[in-house]
Amino acid sequence: MPRKTLIDSAKIYKCGICGFGYKDEDMAQKCQAWCSEHKSCNLQITKNAIYFPK
Repeated sequence: MPRKTLIDSAKIYKCGICGFGYKDEDMAQKCQAWCSEHKSCNLQITKNAIYFPK
């Protein structure tokens, strides 16, 4: 389940595996499902990210 987080007063949903953040929960769920199944990130999904982990 993606985590809802506030960063710089913006509400984002973070993938629990890779940490990328998205504006909507649906995209974060897709990211987490992909990461979990393939043990990698999907460029088509991560191009929609608005937060990138350090």
